[in-house]
Amino acid sequence: MAKPVVVTIPHELGKAEARQRIEDGVGKLIHQFGEGVKLTRTWEGDRLSFAAKVVGQAVAGRLDVADDAVRMEVDLPPFFAMIADKVKGRLKKEGQLMLEKK
Repeated sequence: MAKPVVVTIPHELGKAEARQRIEDGVGKLIHQFGEGVKLTRTWEGDRLSFAAKVVGQAVAGRLDVADDAVRMEVDLPPFFAMIADKVKGRLKKEGQLMLEKK
């Protein structure tokens, strides 16, 4: 297994609002990908654990919500490890859009 991709995204929303936006955003992402991606997710306190099947590959991760930042770790299978930098950039961009103050 490759080293996990880690992304930290600062925010000014507070923990409750950040968590709500993440929950809403994950729902939208699932809808965008359609039935090609199977995703399971579970909240335990302020940690979201998730697992997905993408192109037949298993991807798992954890997302911790704090008052001023969200830290995400995604475990990529070797198939995706070669594009880890692109994945990290995309996760950071999408996360920032989700958590930007409006």
